[in-house]
Formats: sequence, structure tokens, C-alpha cells
Amino acid sequence: MSQSQTPSRMFPEGGPAADPAGDRFERRIRSFQPRRSRVTTGQADAIRRLWAAWGFDVDGQRVLDPGALFDGLPVVLEIGFGMGETTARMAAADPGTGILAVDVHTPGQGNLLALAEREGLANVRVANGDAFILLREMLPPQSLSGVRVYFPDPWPKKRHHKRRLVQPEFLDLAASRMVPGALLHCATDWEPYADWMLETLDAHDAFENTAPGGGFTERPAFRPLTRFEGQGLEKGHVVRDLVFRRTAG
Repeated sequence: MSQSQTPSRMFPEGGPAADPAGDRFERRIRSFQPRRSRVTTGQADAIRRLWAAWGFDVDGQRVLDPGALFDGLPVVLEIGFGMGETTARMAAADPGTGILAVDVHTPGQGNLLALAEREGLANVRVANGDAFILLREMLPPQSLSGVRVYFPDPWPKKRHHKRRLVQPEFLDLAASRMVPGALLHCATDWEPYADWMLETLDAHDAFENTAPGGGFTERPAFRPLTRFEGQGLEKGHVVRDLVFRRTAG
């Protein structure tokens, strides 16, 4: 490991842990690859100053009260937020909703904390770790008003399809944590994964498609167009949105 990538620079003191859940839970096939890149000075500073108040590790050792995290606001879970720009924009546009954003990318965590502070966003909290453990071990039933999964790793090779996040097991767990009527909103620029998501969601009896006639939906106005997404569209990529509602049954 180079001097510029020492653990103290990758994981600032007092900030997110490298492996918060450790070996306390059974190992399963993960849908993500940890990205341990060096944080900038600004990102590290935001983590050191704000993590204790606005961030936490997904260690699976306690059950959270999502409402208490956001002073009674309805809570939406965002799984995978990259550098946090979209999360911050959505939080600013909807201050009446708490956004619980989970990822394993330390630079993104620092960047989102810095954005939240700069924009005065009191409705953002940052979780570090495995979203599956967060859902299963730390969130109570019917505690979420929505779940967002934007541009997850498509795992394009067939032998890796088992690593895709949107699977029946994940939908079972997500449904158990969502209130009736809550929306599950997915977006991807990988068309085979979009088809996979649509087929998997259509087959699950806890969700119903909100698109008239079924299929994909146009990008909702509340989901901002990201810079990365715009670059992809210019190259001819096709972005698909899926919005499904948690049924009452």
C-alpha cells in the first residue's frame, strides 16, 4: 500500500469503518464491490466533523428508529449514491422527506456530507455498509416510505447475475420494511438488467407496476438527470426507470 493510500487517508479517524459488520453475520453473495479509494482533504474533513452526527456504520448491532433519525419525517432508503450529487438535489427539493443513503464508497460518503452541510440539508443521513444487513438487521418492519436503487452494478456477465441486487430475496426483505403504498424506484442504463428488474418485479406479489399498461416509465421529474447519465445519453445509452408500489397485501 502506498503512503498516499494509508488506512488513515482511506478511512478518516472517527469516520466509517472498513468492514462494520465483520464476521457477525453469515457470508452471502454480495451485490457490490467495496471501492477503497483515497479521500480528498475536503471529504476527510467533512467526515471527521460530521460523521458522528449524520453518519453511522451498518454493524447490525441495533435496531434503528428511522423516524427519530429525521424528527418524524417519512423516510426513503437510497441504496448506492455514488458521489451524492443526486441525493443532495433530491433532498433539497423535498425537505419533508428524510433520505437514508447507504453506500460503501468513502469518498462519496465524505462528498455527500459536505454537500449536505453546504446546502443546509437536515434531511440526509449517511450509512456505511451492506444495505442488505441494514434492511434485515437494523430497520423495523413498515418503517420506510420508499426505496431507491439508482444505477446499481449490472453484473453483466452471466456467471455474475447471482450478484445482482434486484432478486426475489431482496424484494421480500424490502417489501417487509416498506409501508403499503411506498414506492420502489429503480433506474439503470444497462438494458439487460432493466429487463431483469422488470421481470423480477412483475413476478413479485408485494409490488405492482405504476406504469400505465405495465413496463418501464419515463424518468420521473423528481429524479434529477445526473452528469454521468447525460453523458451516457449523448452516447446513445438507454436509461430505464421502473416505479413499483408496495401493495397492501
